[in-house]
Amino acid sequence: MTYHQTRITIRFVLNGEPVEIAARPDDRFVDLLRDRLGLPGAKVGCGIGRCGSCTVIVDDVAMNGCLLLAYRLEGRKVTTIEGLGTLPEGRAVMAAFSEGNAFQCGYCAPGFTLAMAALLMRTAAPDEADIREALGGHVCRCTGYHSILRAAADAALKCGNGD
Repeated sequence: MTYHQTRITIRFVLNGEPVEIAARPDDRFVDLLRDRLGLPGAKVGCGIGRCGSCTVIVDDVAMNGCLLLAYRLEGRKVTTIEGLGTLPEGRAVMAAFSEGNAFQCGYCAPGFTLAMAALLMRTAAPDEADIREALGGHVCRCTGYHSILRAAADAALKCGNGD
């Protein structure tokens, strides 16, 4: 039996619920989410970590689901776009992005919103440079970035005010 055929049991917390799944150690997390766990919110764009559409939050850090291998999930806490509304930072980001009409088609929306929420989880009052860095690995082909950056700054204010 080769490494690629071996299945391991992985236990982690997904959107606040314990999960146990058998997977190959080198399965991509984005594929497990979409194909095995029924959570299609993480989008597969480039598949090589350059577009950000597959972003998830792992232990308060935004990560590309296409680059995150299954074995790295053991014991971790993961939030996907489907669970973002359970976090105060997530609610602030979702409200600000919605009110600011930050997106057109929405394909990139999960990645941007999760990246911004992860930033707010780690940084109470991010400045424009912090926001640009957090969102730098994300691609939007519709909106331009002005509305996204405005909404992200608004989310930082909302979160900082306890909204």
